[in-house]
This record gives sequence, C-alpha cells and structure tokens, in this order.
Amino acid sequence: MESKAMDKIYMQRALDLSLLAAGRTSPNPLVGCVIVKDGEIVGEGYHLQAGTPHAEIHALKAAGQKAQGADVYVTLEPCSHYGRTPPCTDALIKAGVKRVCIALTDPNPLVNGQGLKRLQEAGITVETGILSDKAQKINEAFIKTVTQKMPFVLYKCALTLDGKTAVSSGDSKWISSPEARQYVHHLRNTYDLIMVGSRTVIQDNPLLTCRHIEGGRNPVRLIVDATLSLPLDSKVLNPQHGLCIIAASQAADLKKQERLKEMPNVQVWQYDTERYVPLPLLLRDIAAHGWNSILLEGGGTLAGKMLTEKLIDKIEFIIAPKIAGDGPSPISGLKLSQMSEAVHLDNLEINEIGGNYKITGYVNNTKDTFSGSD
Repeated sequence: MESKAMDKIYMQRALDLSLLAAGRTSPNPLVGCVIVKDGEIVGEGYHLQAGTPHAEIHALKAAGQKAQGADVYVTLEPCSHYGRTPPCTDALIKAGVKRVCIALTDPNPLVNGQGLKRLQEAGITVETGILSDKAQKINEAFIKTVTQKMPFVLYKCALTLDGKTAVSSGDSKWISSPEARQYVHHLRNTYDLIMVGSRTVIQDNPLLTCRHIEGGRNPVRLIVDATLSLPLDSKVLNPQHGLCIIAASQAADLKKQERLKEMPNVQVWQYDTERYVPLPLLLRDIAAHGWNSILLEGGGTLAGKMLTEKLIDKIEFIIAPKIAGDGPSPISGLKLSQMSEAVHLDNLEINEIGGNYKITGYVNNTKDTFSGSD
C-alpha cells in the first residue's frame, strides 16, 4: 500500500513537470519524467518542444549512472520509433532501469503499446494507469489531434449573470474581475492559437496577446473573416505580436488581400467557397500545420456556428455578478427550434475566481443531434 502511494507521489511530480512546457510542445504531447533510486529522486526532466530530446532523455542525463536499477515514472508511454529523435525505449534499456511506471498509453499509432512491449521484452517491469485520468486531461489536445486530425477547441467567454457579453451599446470593458482576466492570459499562454471572428476585431480592436504572465508567449492569432472586412490598421496585424492567420473566402476584397499578403507575419488562407469559411476544413488545416489547440474567444456568431458543426470540445464561461439587460449573447450563432436540441455539457466544474465563477464543461458531441432531458 505504501509503495502504491509513493508511485502516485512520484507520478504527480512527473505530471507537474510536464506542465512546465504547456503551449510549447505541439504537435508533440506534454511529458514529464522522474527517476527514483532507493527512495530518492535522482533525475527528472520534461519535453521542452518538438524536435528536442524527450522527457526521459533529460531525466536519464540528470540521473547518470544512478539510473541503473532505478524506477522510472513517465506520464506518457515512451516512444519506440525513430522520429526527429531516437527511441526513448532504447535509452531506458541501455541505462539499465529496473521498472517503468507509465500514466497513459500513447494513442499515436506509431507507438500505441509498442513502447510497453519493447521494454517488457528487455526484462523491464512495466506498470500502467497511475494517475491516468490526470495524464489524459493534461494531454487532451494532443490526444484529439493525433486520433482525429482535428485540434482541441476551448470556447472561453466572460458574461454577466443574465447571460450577456456586453451592454446594448457593445461596451464590454470590463465584465470580469482582474483575477479572471489574468486567468485568461494564462490560457493564451498555453494554447497554440487564439481564434475570433471579424466582428470581434472590428468592434473591439483587440491585441489578442498574452500579457501579465512572466515568461508568457503570444499564441498565433486566427481571424475568421470571409470577406476580409477587418481594417488594415487592426492591432492583430502588428507583426511584433507574432503570426496572424486570416481565413477568407472567394468573396475576399482583392485589393485588401494583396495589401495583407505584403504585411510581415500575416497569412491569408483563402478557401474555395462563397462568402463563408468552411470551419471543419480550416481546423483540419490547423492540425496539419502542427497545432493541437485553439482558444476560441468570440464572438457569439462564430461560437454558435462552431457548436452547430460540433467543433468545440470544451466551454469555460466566466460569470460575473452583474446584470447587463439588453446585450449580445455569447452564442448568438446557435439557432435551435426545440429545447431537446440544446447542447449538453458533461463533467461540469465550478470554481471561484476573484468574485467571478468559472463554469467548465465538455461538449457532448457524440450524439447525432444535441439533446437533453428533463
């Protein structure tokens, strides 16, 4: 019983290490590794970014000769194939480790159990499933992308108690508390892309950058703008803040398109459609470019369309104790005729942030139509 408890403690440490690279490893997963010898941590590490050594390699280097006969705790199954780096299974075998504890089997078809088999064939004891639920949640974006070739999408929105994202004039500064807004910048730091519609850019002229986070980095900005209606002086087009992708249709303004293509750090992805952007195809292209996660921040029309096409995986509503009256809805683009079609959320969590309440849930996209029951 005591050894099982210690296994969880060491695995939790490995999970904590993996999160240090949140937002930096796509298309790879977040992975942490801890090596223990005679009840002492002798080496630890985590995967920093794609193309660099994996977590096990960093931990083995830190442990040195102490890795021989040691127990290894790793949050995801060690790879057994050659990619941009050599197989981690070979490194573990060469180091002479005695036991490998794995939180989660790698869903990547190139691995998916082959790493476990390779270690067992070498006479190493392998145990799986330790804190697997936590490991799966940490890598939910990677798991979706590698299995479905689609990025994981979180829709985040701040709204009032009566469900409004602004007052009738359109003013929305500020609905949420400073602490809640700080949390939003944490999300921007850990998601690969931030996605909004053209109306949000025109009305709010946002930066869509990560601020107030030490060591933070800006996500790629993704603007859905079928006709290229955004002003050329929009803040999102500032090249100092990183890459900005604008998804457009054949209805795009040709002169503006040429101007945008001349701007540094701006890309126009034009689709062969009339006056709308094919959202499923856009998201597949995002995954194909090596990005695993999207933070959808607005507006309500785009969010509604994304929900209708079952492209949103998770929702976080930050609710402030305010009443706004006649204002816009966070999901105005979702058009339903019956309550039985309402979107159902699973695994709800409620947390308090600076006097606001964050309600988190996973969208049930498994049914043919959205449904609920009384």
